[in-house]
Amino acid sequence: MQLSKPVQDAMNDQIQKELASAYLYLAMAAYFAESTLNGFAHWMRVQGREEMGHALKFFDYVHDRNGHVELAAIEKPLAKWTSPLAAFEAARKHEEKVSASIRAIYDLAVKEKDYASQALLQWFIVEQVEEEKTGREIVDTLKLIGDNRAGLFMYDKELGRRTGE
Repeated sequence: MQLSKPVQDAMNDQIQKELASAYLYLAMAAYFAESTLNGFAHWMRVQGREEMGHALKFFDYVHDRNGHVELAAIEKPLAKWTSPLAAFEAARKHEEKVSASIRAIYDLAVKEKDYASQALLQWFIVEQVEEEKTGREIVDTLKLIGDNRAGLFMYDKELGRRTGE
């Protein structure tokens, strides 16, 4: 069964959002690398690769359903933040927007009685719960660390141990 035009359009929009997320996290990785926070930079690079994987999951799904992928332009992301905390707060807020977008596509799939898309989107809904939780935890930890340079150094080392999906 082919995707309906509304679901296809929404998924194409989500592909763009996932690619924009990857681009944002790459910009954050550059910011952290320039700040000599290589563990933070590594964490963001891994996050960027994960977001690229999410885009490809939608990309492949649209093709699997005999749909048409239409790629949209990606806006230039912000490149500087006032602190590691500000960068991670921006990342957390960004993930909340991505979650809302995925829920909107799910609502559309329900309306269209597109059960296959609902199944795919369930995976993303669960994934976004993890993304938001991780973002909150990092923000909370950075708030606890505050201006403590030793704490920031130790947390940088911890984030640098992140492995891929």
